[in-house]
Amino acid sequence: MTDVSAIAAAHGFELTGSREMPDIEGAAHVMTHAASGARLLYLANDDANKAFSITFKTPAADDTGVFHILEHSVLCGSEKFPVKEPFVNLLKTSMQTFLNAMTFPDKTMYPVASTNERDLLNLMDVYLDAVFRPNIYNRPAIFEQEGWHWELEGEGGNRALVYNGVVYNEMKGALSDPDSVLFDALSAALFPDTTYRFESGGTPAAIPTLTYEGFLESHRRHYRPDNSYIVLYGNLDLDRFLAFIDEGYLAPLSADERGPLAPNPLDLQP
Repeated sequence: MTDVSAIAAAHGFELTGSREMPDIEGAAHVMTHAASGARLLYLANDDANKAFSITFKTPAADDTGVFHILEHSVLCGSEKFPVKEPFVNLLKTSMQTFLNAMTFPDKTMYPVASTNERDLLNLMDVYLDAVFRPNIYNRPAIFEQEGWHWELEGEGGNRALVYNGVVYNEMKGALSDPDSVLFDALSAALFPDTTYRFESGGTPAAIPTLTYEGFLESHRRHYRPDNSYIVLYGNLDLDRFLAFIDEGYLAPLSADERGPLAPNPLDLQP
């Protein structure tokens, strides 16, 4: 029987709880990385389809869609993988059984899965480097491409400045659906004093108000180990995975100088 507590301790984690999980025919083990504050849930069972995800608390404080833009942008190259579209490359070349990134009203999630352990470690490496060491700090064009920018449209004397950008255009399309507009209006009416009153994907009216500096500050405040929750799932070598996460990312990041902890404070009226 695997001694989860001893394995966790060997890699800087403290096991804080374990329980049997009949629904997955396995067990759940909760642990915290002592130096960085990152939390980790290991769902152990005999499933050959192994999975990893890292999630950050990212409650929206406005309609700029900053966390939606960040979700796109961190997957546009990183320190270790300085390619233009690592996400697309992984879709083409890895053995992944699931690969995605999702922005919710209160969190941003980066999940991957594979039946091959070595492949999953590679997917983890790309994702962890993307979220913690993205190229957004030295390539402002990523923000302009994925968020918004000005460009000239038309010809001759009919040329005009218009907004463009991946997320900007995505949300123009999404909010052209009356059901989406109604859902946002209902959320704002039902939850006026919470983060759920905002459109976390961003609205076309508010997205262009987001500055590059505000974009970077949102990443600095929220994309950090002590604001993260890591999940491992399936039949995998726990010792190997915890060593990889600790030595490659959490331990080095623990020594970083960081400002006040996220998430965004909300100025809520009584």
